[in-house]
Amino acid sequence: DGRLTTRVMDLFCPIGKGTRGLIVAPPRTGKTTLLHDIAHGISQNHKECHLIVLLVDERPEEVTDFKRSVDAEIYASSNDEEITSHIRIAELAIERAKRLVESGEDVVFLLDSITRLSRAYNSATGKGGRTMTGGLDIRALEKPRQLFSAARNCEEGGSLTIIATALIETGSKMDELIFQEFKGTGNMEMVLDRKAAELRLWPAVNLNASGTRREELLLSGKRLEASQFLRRALAGQKIEDAAEAMIDRIGQTKSNEEFLKLLSR
Repeated sequence: DGRLTTRVMDLFCPIGKGTRGLIVAPPRTGKTTLLHDIAHGISQNHKECHLIVLLVDERPEEVTDFKRSVDAEIYASSNDEEITSHIRIAELAIERAKRLVESGEDVVFLLDSITRLSRAYNSATGKGGRTMTGGLDIRALEKPRQLFSAARNCEEGGSLTIIATALIETGSKMDELIFQEFKGTGNMEMVLDRKAAELRLWPAVNLNASGTRREELLLSGKRLEASQFLRRALAGQKIEDAAEAMIDRIGQTKSNEEFLKLLSR
């Protein structure tokens, strides 16, 4: 339907069944909208996948919007609920996903956000353990890490794909520590940029910092060549200039197939 966010992801941060992906975003850079677009794309183009969306400590209006506009199984706790409610709903959602995978289904699990979920576990842990800088208990990340690490493609079953958002540049040392704990644990990272978002460039993606490990297994030869060509062409530019050039080039076409034909001329 012409959404550039998912088209950019298909070229630069492809997602396969079993992917463990992280969308790294400063505030107000469009991470929730990006997650919304991913959900829409999966529900439209991959109807064989069972889509689960988990919203933790989210704004009530965002919860309502997801429930009304996304065709998915939605588990949500808004920011006016207790910490125990955030944790209970998160554990209910991931256990539901695991049971579906065991029964042979392909499940896509979208989480907004791993940062707020980790905060909830930190508050529920209480005092008594070793506390790191920023007030983060070292035991608090055990459950969120287990949840995120559950993503895999089973040889004799289904698959669990997890795409989670992580907050950065919030001014909180705790949030930065949480991100550092999850950084590098996934096999896909899409990093959003504040300056690009301030210029109203969507998606406000930092191409140099974004990508998928072993992307050659997910992209066809032509798509891989196009992705690498664009990365080389935009590598020396500022993040926001590269994002603008990429959006302009992709936006001139109606599909990635048409875009690839344009590049090959």
